[in-house]
Amino acid sequence: MKREEMSDLMTFMVVAQEQSFTRAAAKLNLSQSAISHTLRKLERNLGVRLLNRTTRSVTCTEAGQRLLDTLQPSIEEIDSLLGSLDDYRHLPKGNIRLTATDFAANYFLLPKLQDFLNQYPEITVEVDATSRMVNIVAEGFDAGIRLGEQVEKDMIAVKIGAETQMMVIASPAYLAQQGCPAHPRELLEHNCINLRMVSSGILYQWEFEEDGKPFRMKVPGSIICNNGMFAIGSAVKGLGIACVLKEAVEPYLASGELVQILADYTPFFPGFYLYYPSRRQNATAFRLLVDALRL
Repeated sequence: MKREEMSDLMTFMVVAQEQSFTRAAAKLNLSQSAISHTLRKLERNLGVRLLNRTTRSVTCTEAGQRLLDTLQPSIEEIDSLLGSLDDYRHLPKGNIRLTATDFAANYFLLPKLQDFLNQYPEITVEVDATSRMVNIVAEGFDAGIRLGEQVEKDMIAVKIGAETQMMVIASPAYLAQQGCPAHPRELLEHNCINLRMVSSGILYQWEFEEDGKPFRMKVPGSIICNNGMFAIGSAVKGLGIACVLKEAVEPYLASGELVQILADYTPFFPGFYLYYPSRRQNATAFRLLVDALRL
């Protein structure tokens, strides 16, 4: 294969991953017209149409998707092999792309980054903080950080956080005025702060356990949000009862702004994990970050 043909395939892969000429142009530091010219030439040489183009989106044709599915793992393997050459350097270098929830990025990743980057100044860490579920292989990420229950079974998962739980919390002022529920069923008589799941769009059903049997509840309330910190802030202001991750609310429990209720009914479950494809041949920079985050 000629070097020019490999470059054309790389351009196609980036456009297909980004599903946008604009984003691909920014990523490749090329003009949109240059990318369009390259892809037309590639399609002409291959004799098949690879992309469906509209004014709003760029998607793969069946032939294009087949090429992407074949090409992407090979390119990732080459990148990993090139990254492994860092073993022969005094200081490892490389780019690491991570996706994580905003909370996980700030709570688990950020506290470790200062020491890590001071120790390895030639490593670059790119973080995409988002609540949506991300296909890390399709979108070109090296790894993701999510709750253990959200990690696909074919991924390698590295534990970076202890067991956690969803805590039911309220302000002392709210409980003094409205009373403290002694059982989850009593939440039906209270104003609860609901969370809408970004990935699915549905309201989170609060999870409880009684006598070893798990159950879920839909709770009433006048506030619906899609952000745990907004839910915590609403609870601090006495606007209702919230159900949020233990780690996020711990500072407010310590300060006395919030108190935990229904503790006997809220079970623990696996915490946060860093996960990545099992077929990945890990570069030195990536292995070092995994070790830095490992619990």
